[in-house]
Amino acid sequence: MIKLYAFLGNHGREYAGNRHNVAWQFLESLSIYASLSWKRGFRGRWAQYESAAGRIWCIVPETYMNLSGDAVAEMARFYKVEPTEILVVHDELELGFGWFGFKKGGGLGGHNGLRSMRARLGTPDFARLRFGIGRPNHDDIAGYVLSDFTADEREKLACSVFPRAATAFDICLERGFDEALSCYAKSNALGKRP
Repeated sequence: MIKLYAFLGNHGREYAGNRHNVAWQFLESLSIYASLSWKRGFRGRWAQYESAAGRIWCIVPETYMNLSGDAVAEMARFYKVEPTEILVVHDELELGFGWFGFKKGGGLGGHNGLRSMRARLGTPDFARLRFGIGRPNHDDIAGYVLSDFTADEREKLACSVFPRAATAFDICLERGFDEALSCYAKSNALGKRP
């Protein structure tokens, strides 16, 4: 069972609309978001939630992406959560825009937030919920992930991607990661090839 949900992103108003912050944007779209009592601690914002499956925690690290693992590992140690009981929500260059899906462990794909998670948890074997942002047609990856979604992309996220991903997220929350993975390992919310 997933006990700790970590939403990766960069802290600061200038990063709010970035592709790299899609996990925070997704979190804020969830129906449970407004009902959570957010607190400061563990180098970020965190909240507790009572799901049908039991008590879970959410954390939004405010360490900046490259040090996300510091916040998550600190909270995991405090609440005695194993790496296999953590789900990390993050952006994914290797998935086309509009795609999302669950994954168990695997490579890091050059993602500094995931690299930090592996370093601080001592393993890459944590669960993931990935949101595709696609690869740019140029070599400036850092500039791309730190650029804002276009107006058209924001509309597609709000109207198609996030609502469908919220259904998948609810399955994970209430019925477990394995069931969510079996239904939503890779899903195209826009109905076209990446």
